Amino acid sequence: MIPLDALGTTVLAVDPVPWARSQMAFTLAFHIILVPLGVSWSVMTLTANYRGIKHGDADALRLAQRWSKYMAVTFAVGAVTGTVLSFEFGLLWPKFMGQWGAAFGVPFAFEGLFFFTEAIFISIYIFGWRRLRPWAHFWTGVPIAVAGVFGAISVVAANAWMNSPQGVTLDSAGKVVDVDPMGVIFNDAMPLMSAHMVIAAYLVGGFMVASVYAVGMLRGRRDRYHRIAFLIAFTVASIATPVQMGVGDALARWVFDNQPTKFAAIEMVTETSSDVPEVLLGHLDSDGEVVGGLPIPGLASWLSDPSTGKNTVVQGLDETPAADRPTIHEVNVVHLAWDVMVGLGTLLFLFTLWYWASWIFRRDMPRSRWFLRGAAASGFLAVVTLEAGWTVSEVGRQPWIVYEKMKVVDAATANTGIWITFVGVVVLYAGLGVTTILVLRMMSRRYRENGRLEETGVPYGPSEPPSEPPGEPTDERKVPV
Repeated sequence: MIPLDALGTTVLAVDPVPWARSQMAFTLAFHIILVPLGVSWSVMTLTANYRGIKHGDADALRLAQRWSKYMAVTFAVGAVTGTVLSFEFGLLWPKFMGQWGAAFGVPFAFEGLFFFTEAIFISIYIFGWRRLRPWAHFWTGVPIAVAGVFGAISVVAANAWMNSPQGVTLDSAGKVVDVDPMGVIFNDAMPLMSAHMVIAAYLVGGFMVASVYAVGMLRGRRDRYHRIAFLIAFTVASIATPVQMGVGDALARWVFDNQPTKFAAIEMVTETSSDVPEVLLGHLDSDGEVVGGLPIPGLASWLSDPSTGKNTVVQGLDETPAADRPTIHEVNVVHLAWDVMVGLGTLLFLFTLWYWASWIFRRDMPRSRWFLRGAAASGFLAVVTLEAGWTVSEVGRQPWIVYEKMKVVDAATANTGIWITFVGVVVLYAGLGVTTILVLRMMSRRYRENGRLEETGVPYGPSEPPSEPPGEPTDERKVPV
């Protein structure tokens, strides 16, 4: 029999690398849902705010005021989950931070500045309702949108550096001895990766917010307030979607030119060749052979470089040593995630064409319940597309944590009890997610029950209708700024 103490040691002493990867993946997958709201919701709020002031539209002003408070809640939750991610770099990847922290930390220093700017102006903007003049209050919201975009760019710059490590000088032992901050931030991968993420934030954020109001409209709430909310959010997403397809295509070509092994995993190309088919779905079996799927002859080669078409040579996985390329399982994950991202992205693009065609030919949004059903589902589909895109980016880089400089297994913690923190984080995030949804639903219900402009400056209000200041009219259409 195995002694109890030895059994306990065996249970606790597990390989820390898979658990470290799982915890990082889980927390990032959770946090990234909040990022689009943090970047795009301020722009949508300011759009409603501008309309309200410019046209004396009380419904738009009411919408802007409520959105600002929803935005504060999601920003607070995002701050918590983002802070956890920051600590995880040291907890889960101490060897990576010890080797590359001087370079990797540069973009995060700038992100911290933008984060605090965003937090300060969110507070001023919410507090400013009924306390500042209309246009002065509007302009206090602009730094929120600007800081949100540059904060996202800063974080993506750090991730881009992991894909294209530049701006560092190494000694003979491979240690960092000099860092060029601008070289780190503006690495070769940064422009396209940052653009891809920022546009994705507007796409996903717009669809997420629009889907909530589409559900309300399906339930009979087709008043002017719901219509304005839906139109603002869905229009933002509809503008971002076709732009994203162009940026995504350019980024895929950058990967083809600079990370051929990742591209081979994306396209599931096992041997270097030309006239490579685009295989929809399918997978690699245990022998590394392509099984199933729908091959479209020559399309992968043509998409890689249209100037040479089917004659474009695509490097296969066989060109990379087995120790330096993704495993068969990782290739299957990357390829499936790619198909999901491209497939759902194309579906959302076609859906926005329906929306724009209706405006062009009928001067109105589609009235069909099928359109509203699709709009209600678009938020979820957009989130799945976003998660799939990050899976392609991160799993496709395997086995490297810093491309061709350091492998994941060499960067992870040696703490064999790391699985305990993973379990704790899952439980904590589950509670945080449920609480966030309940708070947002509670706020929405109270706002519907009150049905008027709110004066309270706290994100949980109002619990009861506010009273008008002495000597002021009680007209509900009075501008609340």
